[in-house]
Amino acid sequence: MSIEVNISPAEKASIECIEKVYKAIDERKNFLVEAGAGAGKTYTLVKALKYLINKNADTYLKANKRIACITYTNVARDEIRSRTDNHPVIFADTIHAFAWGVIQDFQNALREKIAGLSEKWQARIDEAGGLNNQQVIYNLGYPKITNEEIFLHHDDVIKLLTLFLNDLKFKRILTSKFPIILIDEYQDTNKDLADALVSNFIESESGPIIGFFGDHWQKIYGSTSCGLIEASSNKLEVIGKQANFRSEKNIVDALNKMRPELKQFEYNPDSVGDIIVFHSNNWVGERRTDGHSAGDLPAEVAHDFLEWTKNTLNKQEWNISPENTKILMLTNNVLASEQNYQNVFTTFSDTDDFLKKNDPYISFLADVVEVGATSFEKKKYGEMIEAFKMNTPRIRKHTDKKIWFEDMTSLINLQKNGTVGEVIDLLKITNKPRLSNKVAEREQRFAELSTLNQDSISEEDKKFFSKISKIRSIPYTEIKNVVKYIDDKTLYSTKHGVKGAQFENVIVVLGRGWNHYNWNQLLEWIHIGVPKGKQDTFERNRNLFYVACSRPQKRLCLLFTQGLSENAILGVQSLFGDVIFPATPKY
Repeated sequence: MSIEVNISPAEKASIECIEKVYKAIDERKNFLVEAGAGAGKTYTLVKALKYLINKNADTYLKANKRIACITYTNVARDEIRSRTDNHPVIFADTIHAFAWGVIQDFQNALREKIAGLSEKWQARIDEAGGLNNQQVIYNLGYPKITNEEIFLHHDDVIKLLTLFLNDLKFKRILTSKFPIILIDEYQDTNKDLADALVSNFIESESGPIIGFFGDHWQKIYGSTSCGLIEASSNKLEVIGKQANFRSEKNIVDALNKMRPELKQFEYNPDSVGDIIVFHSNNWVGERRTDGHSAGDLPAEVAHDFLEWTKNTLNKQEWNISPENTKILMLTNNVLASEQNYQNVFTTFSDTDDFLKKNDPYISFLADVVEVGATSFEKKKYGEMIEAFKMNTPRIRKHTDKKIWFEDMTSLINLQKNGTVGEVIDLLKITNKPRLSNKVAEREQRFAELSTLNQDSISEEDKKFFSKISKIRSIPYTEIKNVVKYIDDKTLYSTKHGVKGAQFENVIVVLGRGWNHYNWNQLLEWIHIGVPKGKQDTFERNRNLFYVACSRPQKRLCLLFTQGLSENAILGVQSLFGDVIFPATPKY
């Protein structure tokens, strides 16, 4: 591949990266593509997959081999499948689906390993009177043992795959099925699983070729993920992608000051890009002192500062709207009142359950019920039937149309005035649409447990019953708010909705309230250095700050509702220059 002279710096860097990936594949080397924010990581991954398709598809398909591409969300999985035209040689799926797919046939070994997963599993085994020949199953995601079946939790599947990777026979079988494995967003890989991949495949130079694609500076989702993956330099080739196709020059320059070791080149060297920083140090009232919110503005004052910021930016012709602007709330201070889905937030201990639609109820209501009901209200009946996936009673005659109209009208009314449980109960009767299999299974189990004395059921069943009860009691209007939020139809987002997105304008609100984040401390350390023993804390804060600051295409505004020290102000200036000003709402 030759590099043309008249191309942008970002395109040149991208081509150089792709050439190195092709070379690593040809030489059968394990490799890691480190692609900073806006670099076009997915583009490089898809180019690698298409190169592998052209190189190996015919041979692999004849030998019943496939190229695995592991993702961490259903959305990413679907995008990979679409961009590779659903080629049969590519097995693209989530890490949980991949893990279960390769271990589910080893039933005896699974039963042997389950006891060692945790003390809770040993207690379940003891309560069940030991293990016999129960079928190990992964579908509900709730751990349980019956006389016939053993149900695994989501985390158990990853732990079991990690254990299996130490087995020589399993490694040979896995390699024979998947001679090449590419892992998207590698930094989100479970740390124990990543260590097992490195030790059993990369360091030992046996097993499939593994290609990692991601960015360890964009690890923002928890302590169990691996972040940076390291191995012997001669056994894992690290390929940096030094492109930024997203942001204009001033924003890219700021990112390079944050991260000089992976310098990026912008797409348009003649672009500018605006950055402005507002702080709240001039506010003279009493700041919050409670827990992790200490040092932040009171919630109503923080809201006023945000409104002042939006008005000020509009006067500078930012034209803030949901179509071109995202407000990233790196604080709990203003978020709940702005979004209005407090019951959803408190029901799910893992926010990914609703923000990423990992929970079956949220997925079904958001992707099927809401889409179909909205189409009905717009009188787009074909789209309604398509959203319901034809898994509904057919319309054959005029009376069928009348029944459909009445049932859908009842659904719309309950969406406005009822609870999730009331909507689900209606759908059980009307089948418009039918419940998804996963929701139906949970509803059946919930109904069975509701007939029993709660004192007589297991602790696992009590947790399950309590969880479903809480979900069913959520006002349905909050589901609508969540869906609107997820679908980017509001101005706002949290740290969970940050990664992978881009917007013309970005306002980042940095306050307190998150357990693990302190922006004043981060900026102080950027200026004076990281104290000994605090590197993990620094990287956790730095990564989210970097991800947030790298979202905009043209304009970036930071609003600090947390008070900033003199050293923190100097830290801001070292990154962005003299663009920091006091916010001045009137009281």
